[in-house]
Amino acid sequence: MSSQIQLPIDVATIQTLIPHRYPFLLVDKITALDIEAKKIVGVKCVSNNEPYFQGHFPGSPIMPGVLIIEALAQAGGVLTQLSLGRDAQSKLFYLVKVDNVRFTKQVVPGDVLELHVEVKRMIRNMAVYYGEAKVDGEVVACAEVLCAGTRG
Repeated sequence: MSSQIQLPIDVATIQTLIPHRYPFLLVDKITALDIEAKKIVGVKCVSNNEPYFQGHFPGSPIMPGVLIIEALAQAGGVLTQLSLGRDAQSKLFYLVKVDNVRFTKQVVPGDVLELHVEVKRMIRNMAVYYGEAKVDGEVVACAEVLCAGTRG
């Protein structure tokens, strides 16, 4: 872990690293970081007040799986920004491919989603991440995500 980066990293600092904002910022805090191993753990506190619960589904709120994958990608983006530092500044990273997605349990209001993400490989301006989303230590979703960076 880098001695210069103090944990946990709060949402205000996260907003300086990635461009996402309410209602689409899906990482509330970073609780673990290992820049050498290219691993990060983020947290998303799933509240009943999330706007998507109004329609997904009335009376039976479930966090959409695509947003769980997006949360993993955002945690990967934070990792990239922290590990590349100035090289990553002013770059936007776009989600371009998702592979081997598996959902094993529903995520509901009150859950604390832990986002475990690691960089599998870097290819020019692209990064391949493997992420697992966990609730109470149990994997609820996993995916391999490819993101590409562009100056923007």
